[in-house]
Amino acid sequence: MTELSNFSKAIRDPIWKHIWMSGELYAITKEKPFMRLYNIKQLGPAELVYPGASHTRASHSIGVYNTALKMLNILLKKGADAWVSKQGAMSFLTAALLHDLGHFPFTHSLKELKLKEHEDLTGELILKEPMRSAAAKTGADPEQTAAIISGKGKKDAETVFFQKLLSGVLDPDKLDYLNRDAFYCGVPYGIQDTDFILSQLLPDKKNGIKIESKAILSVESILFSKYLMYKSVYWHKDVRIATAMMKKAIFAGMEKEKFCPEALYHQDDEGIFRLLEKSTYPEKKPAEDLRIGKIYRIIAEEDFKAENPKHQDLEDLHKRREAEEILAEYFSAKTGMNIGHEEIIIDIPERISFESDLFIEDEKKVFTESSTVFSKEFIKTLVPSLRKIRVAVSDKIHKKVINLPQTILPIF
Repeated sequence: MTELSNFSKAIRDPIWKHIWMSGELYAITKEKPFMRLYNIKQLGPAELVYPGASHTRASHSIGVYNTALKMLNILLKKGADAWVSKQGAMSFLTAALLHDLGHFPFTHSLKELKLKEHEDLTGELILKEPMRSAAAKTGADPEQTAAIISGKGKKDAETVFFQKLLSGVLDPDKLDYLNRDAFYCGVPYGIQDTDFILSQLLPDKKNGIKIESKAILSVESILFSKYLMYKSVYWHKDVRIATAMMKKAIFAGMEKEKFCPEALYHQDDEGIFRLLEKSTYPEKKPAEDLRIGKIYRIIAEEDFKAENPKHQDLEDLHKRREAEEILAEYFSAKTGMNIGHEEIIIDIPERISFESDLFIEDEKKVFTESSTVFSKEFIKTLVPSLRKIRVAVSDKIHKKVINLPQTILPIF
């Protein structure tokens, strides 16, 4: 088998134009667990900053499938057919289509909470009905499909090969979301020459893919695009604050046992707000404001300094809440108002990496050690420029606290 073809069902897509599927793959997109993804925005509250960013996890998932199909066909023609079976290939394509099945709203921003990884939730859903039967009808092995996504279960060479393909610096997920997010946000930074990038890939049974040095520019383009998209979209200051508002409400709700982690799983965008509606506690105010499009306003910003003990403390959600309580007391004393910590948000982006272990065949070394500008030393300069500690407050207290000297805020 050197190519997967004869897919006759066409889906129109603004990014990839025609996306071809088999009838069985298309049927998966009509199952209830997949249909939920149509009600989860890919970029969450980013549409409050970029109004065009209303695309969903469903359209992204279909786009990832399309890129995975193109990638696999190229690799099969270059020798991967020696170890890829027809069932394995269909398991990979089904995994690409379903890779976000376990996503719930704000999943990535809630990583600090004690929640299941969305990949594990995806694996569980695939192994249950109706998805198990739907996956099997495509010619896939549901067990292998789940393992490709979650990294658990099957560990044979073919499954590991597909795991590497689905998750890496040049994976179908990244190639779709960079292009799709840039398109819908109206920014140029994420657009990739995807067909050229895919044409440069070489199959590697152990590591999934490798490239030759002539394709280094393609990897650099993706890494730099990722950096620019984080700077301009994913970690835009107002997007960060909006996300932190929801995180504060969910964190407090779980701490106060207003709901359990399982109540969050399998929600859609509207469902998570309905869940919060059922409980009464002060910290859900930021989520209520966010629901009507109100984003807390930034009053202070500081570069994150890894060597600063106070900054280190703020990486912990419990200590971050304590810092918000300290600020509430400080603002109350300075203004004469009774200010609760629910009126205050402290946001600090999580750690992020731009490193790549992609192997360069003709140089016999990994990407960061090759003839690329993205050396380990250069990468270290990118992350600090993205990580900012920000303090934001509600409209209710903004006018009262905006003129207080920012540099003496007790958390800094």
